[in-house]
Amino acid sequence: MARVAFVGLGVMGFPMAGHLAAAGHAVAVYNRTPAKAAAWVGLHGGTAAAAPREAAQGADFVMACVGNDDDLRQVCLGDDGAFSGMRAGAIFVDHTTVSARVTRALSDTAREQGLGFVDAPVSGGQAGAENGQLSVMCGGTEADYAAAEPVIAAYARICRRMGDSGAGQLAKMANQIAIAGLVQGLAESLNFAERAGLSIPAVVEVISQGAAGSWQMQNRHATMAEGRFDFGFAVDWMRKDLGICLAAADENGAALPVTALVDQFYKDVQGMGGGRWDTSSLIARLRR
Repeated sequence: MARVAFVGLGVMGFPMAGHLAAAGHAVAVYNRTPAKAAAWVGLHGGTAAAAPREAAQGADFVMACVGNDDDLRQVCLGDDGAFSGMRAGAIFVDHTTVSARVTRALSDTAREQGLGFVDAPVSGGQAGAENGQLSVMCGGTEADYAAAEPVIAAYARICRRMGDSGAGQLAKMANQIAIAGLVQGLAESLNFAERAGLSIPAVVEVISQGAAGSWQMQNRHATMAEGRFDFGFAVDWMRKDLGICLAAADENGAALPVTALVDQFYKDVQGMGGGRWDTSSLIARLRR
């Protein structure tokens, strides 16, 4: 068992840290809102720290799951950052979805300080985090990945090294690109069926067994039909992720016409007041 720090206790980080504690690791947590860290300790034991540096002291691994590039820099760097508290040889594992550029920069800084670094963004949403069934895409050295993978296994259904630093983030971008077009297609399909006077459950029962079937269809069709979008991965975060994808595509020359279009559709949903709605809320835009 390892000594682990977990930085960031949002809808993903809170249950992920809980799985680490359940697996027997000694866990210290930090969250910007201290009350959430205290609540986590009340449920799972361990300790709450006042700063990332304090949480990281003595840890073998420091896991982070925060909001964006700036948040990640803030919890890593500076006098109160995790890097300043980590011992030589400890490994920082970043589960945040951020740009490959900030990942590589932080990885370089970590190595200059004698630390390991693995970028390990996740897919599977809140339910995947709660059930310990996340897909984890990793970048970093083979040695750092090999050391971190048994710890990540506490909340992973699958965990794979995709390549060197930044490769995990690039794989997560491919994931978000695939999801964006798929959710829009599902929203259009269900809206079409509604307007045609068909039964959504009956349609989904049939088409989900063929080539149209998907995780999104199975897990989101009922709530989309009912107009319930108060759970899961928020539109605001999806737009952040798609912005990262589009910027990376500008760098590598990939064409993302559907992704760019769906990003604008999500902007429309934000304009409807749906920034915190689940990403399946694309159907709400079609019902206006």
